Amino acid sequence: MAESKTDLIAQDIASKIKHGQFKSHEFLPSENQLTTLYGTSRETIRKALDQLNSLGLIQKIKGKGSLVLNLEKYSFPISGITSFSELNKSLGMKAQTKLLKLEKCDDLPQIFKDNFPEQDKQAGFYLRRLRLINGEPEVLDCDYLFNPPIDTLPREAAEHSIYEYFEKKLNLDISYATKTITVEKINHELQDILQLSNSTAVLVASRNFLNDTSLFQLTLSFHNPKKFRFVDFARRRKIKL
Repeated sequence: MAESKTDLIAQDIASKIKHGQFKSHEFLPSENQLTTLYGTSRETIRKALDQLNSLGLIQKIKGKGSLVLNLEKYSFPISGITSFSELNKSLGMKAQTKLLKLEKCDDLPQIFKDNFPEQDKQAGFYLRRLRLINGEPEVLDCDYLFNPPIDTLPREAAEHSIYEYFEKKLNLDISYATKTITVEKINHELQDILQLSNSTAVLVASRNFLNDTSLFQLTLSFHNPKKFRFVDFARRRKIKL
């Protein structure tokens, strides 16, 4: 499916931020200037800026414009379900994925049992992928994909985007996730894979569900704590007492 003009503009601005054309702690050109620069409508520009705002790349300040935030760390949204390949494209990280493991299992590997002790025995696929940015290992994703609903997982899909494969080939309706973020001590194997100088990593553990509320995926995502920050958007809601 072709990308929308909004997505392409958001990606181009993100790339300019990353390469210093739009510098941190400075304002982006005005919406009118961006409209002229990209030859599009103001509504399209606003939608592109909303994407960048939700990713933590800019802060929209009423009456002043869009301030570029510090991009020393990559920003990962807490809310929603966004694949690494989608973030890679949005943030212009030029990341690579190295497939370390793809195997079919009769039960959860121990690493998932340790982090999801309530989970019952179920067959599935164990997927382990290392994410490299600028040639350096930054994220280790460990996924357990239940069978059913996932009965096959080609190597090509595992190396590229499993969500694209699930949605376009298997017609799965991915809906929501519950996530827990902790700072954990990891074993020497994971420390060596991520090339960390100490045994501490940020762990994002998530349980991912389809629209019919069925659990289809468990994910353990180990992050280099020096390279990433996690962002969310919250709106004040007044509750009448």
